[in-house]
Amino acid sequence: MIQKIACFFLLFLILQSCTHAQTFNKAKLDSFFVALNTKDQNMGSISIAANGVLVYQNAIGYSQVNKGEKTPATIETKYRIGSISKMFTATMIFQLIDEGKLTFETPLATYFPQLPNAGKITIREMLSHHSGLHNFTSDSLYLTYMGSPKSEPEMVAIFAKQKSDFEPDTKAEYSNTNFVLLGYIIEKLTGKTYAEELKKRVTSKIGLTQTYYGTKANPAKDEAYSYNYAGQWMQMPETDMSIPGGAGAIVSTPADLVKFINALFAGKLISQTNLELMKTMKDNYGMAMFTIPFYDKKGFGHSGGIDGFSSLLTYFPEDKLTIAYISNGVRYSTNNVVIGALSIYFNRPFAIPEFKTITLNMTDLDKYVGKYTSTQMPLKVDITKNNTLLFAQATGQRAFPLEAQGDNKFSFAAAGITLQFEPAKKTFTLIQGGATYLFTKTD
Repeated sequence: MIQKIACFFLLFLILQSCTHAQTFNKAKLDSFFVALNTKDQNMGSISIAANGVLVYQNAIGYSQVNKGEKTPATIETKYRIGSISKMFTATMIFQLIDEGKLTFETPLATYFPQLPNAGKITIREMLSHHSGLHNFTSDSLYLTYMGSPKSEPEMVAIFAKQKSDFEPDTKAEYSNTNFVLLGYIIEKLTGKTYAEELKKRVTSKIGLTQTYYGTKANPAKDEAYSYNYAGQWMQMPETDMSIPGGAGAIVSTPADLVKFINALFAGKLISQTNLELMKTMKDNYGMAMFTIPFYDKKGFGHSGGIDGFSSLLTYFPEDKLTIAYISNGVRYSTNNVVIGALSIYFNRPFAIPEFKTITLNMTDLDKYVGKYTSTQMPLKVDITKNNTLLFAQATGQRAFPLEAQGDNKFSFAAAGITLQFEPAKKTFTLIQGGATYLFTKTD
């Protein structure tokens, strides 16, 4: 699940030729993660498998930072995987369809007639984000209840108050609402909880021992908390896992995620016919799957983000290569970590960043502070400072720290956001996912 500003990130790169290397420079990959770790650029864990066999694993940072107490992360540490959960939910929906308990054309109204356009929306459209159901995590009200338990009726009541964003199947737009509802439908059809069906239909079937429906994070079970960096790692508030449900409530490890997607592509969970449906893109959306290119290679998978966690899972069929990375603390983006790891694996040119830190004094920051608005989006952004750090806070969202990049440029890597200020004009340009938005100071 992704917060309003932070949407999923894919590896959009210029397509170039690349040859598969039989061996790769493990020492260089180790050095890359050492640099990330020692410079406090990222915390997390990675697994890479070739032909179904793990060839690299590593973990950096901490699963828990509590004042002076720090618990180092290991490859056994478990993390919230956010929207990668959608791949598990879709897998179970496909299984139920094959069992004749559901069809792609079953209308949402069969289960939730009170929702907008429920009679027109089908299971197929929900799987591929073509339903038009509003993304409930995009609303400012979401932050007011995300930390408290919610029942199915309570969540459905929230969804019922939200107007559709578009008519079903006229376009595509990412919406967590689709997969929360699909999770509820799994429970209605089976009479079991999502957690029970996940264990029965997926994890027990393929031997995933570290993957399950999450609850409140428990360090005693080697479950990680998530963090933002503001001069030091600061713990993020937790989303109650009753809220993301089938859209983002699963906890796992990179090694288990690798095993899951390998089993999925090997036909151990769903048929090849259904796998092709998952992989088929319509308006850049598959069914709980995205195309993730790396130069001339075409991968399939999903990204995820919840609280301060960020994750990416990708399988490259032609190379039979799988990579999974989960982070619980992001300064250097998850996307860039995976690009770096793949570049080293495929022996492509890649220079390990130096991660130089630019420190500004309080007076330097004064020229950026203020309230900003844009004619391109309804958000208002408040830029504030705290000692030598600059913070941004959009309407209805938490404040997040901005890292100085030099030349009036700041970034928030966890969301892939760059702010380019022009103090003389009292403006900044917000850059995210290739889109740009101009904001002007109003005070």
